Amino acid sequence: MGSQAIEPTTDVERAAWALAHGGLVVIPTETVYGLAADATDAAAVSRIFTVKGRPSGHPLIVHLADVADLDRWAVDVPADARRLANLSWPGPLTVIVPRSDLVPDEVTGGRDSVGLRVPAHPMTLELIRLSGTGLAAPSANRFGAVSPTTAAHVVADLAEFLDPALDVVLDGGPCPVGVESTIVDFCSAPPQILRAGGITPEQVADLLSTDRSPTDRSPKNLANASGPARASGMLDSHYAPRGQVVLVESRSEVAAASAAHPGAVVLDLSDDLAVAARSLYAELRLADDRGTDTIIAVLPPPVGLGHAIRDRLIKAAAPRTAE
Repeated sequence: MGSQAIEPTTDVERAAWALAHGGLVVIPTETVYGLAADATDAAAVSRIFTVKGRPSGHPLIVHLADVADLDRWAVDVPADARRLANLSWPGPLTVIVPRSDLVPDEVTGGRDSVGLRVPAHPMTLELIRLSGTGLAAPSANRFGAVSPTTAAHVVADLAEFLDPALDVVLDGGPCPVGVESTIVDFCSAPPQILRAGGITPEQVADLLSTDRSPTDRSPKNLANASGPARASGMLDSHYAPRGQVVLVESRSEVAAASAAHPGAVVLDLSDDLAVAARSLYAELRLADDRGTDTIIAVLPPPVGLGHAIRDRLIKAAAPRTAE
């Protein structure tokens, strides 16, 4: 927005000033970096969509300082949603619950529900407490592209769209989880997992189940996502690098895929799922930086964090949709 470059900082008080004056603040979280505004400032929230190039009907997640804030931003919170929040916050878990009058339409896309979570990052928690409000924030990248896990990623993506005189990029180091939060919709019956993320579906089921036998690993009273897109990451195409992503289910398929795609690079993060989640977006961005035309990605097994990694890779490989 100007000739002055925007530089990352660790000055949380400067960031709080920006939020109070209608600015945007890039926030570090344990999952990915977010592009935040005061969730009660409709004009600032609307600017998030402009900077991201995000359709205005796509709802945002409101980040809170403490589980005690849940009843300020939501009403009629289901008991299971409250239990999940109490057991997993701060952490990479978002609950969708009926919204309170405090939440403007700009945050929810006009829906009567809102996604809420408490991030597990000390810098951002300090900022929320200083600001005295919730922070509405999607990931801090252009819509549909690869999510950022460092402040440098954000600057590369959004510097030209931010105002150095008003907006702030907080640098809290690399994100330790590396994939977005799990989203559970408690406005559906039974609750639906709309997005797999940093807390696994198995962990969600464990947290919600108090009467299962130790050998019963099946999710109870939970369903997979169905119905219209109503949360971040539900579109078929998302998290996409510039190059084509070709998926294979195992290493045994890599040779055939490589023969079909000469010059492709192989992305195999199927061994350590925690490392894979932490590294995924950085690896996809590195492929872009190198001008890679085709990425052959080995899908991890659909267990634990593998659910989230598979979801991101499948959507990265989907046909690109024009927005």
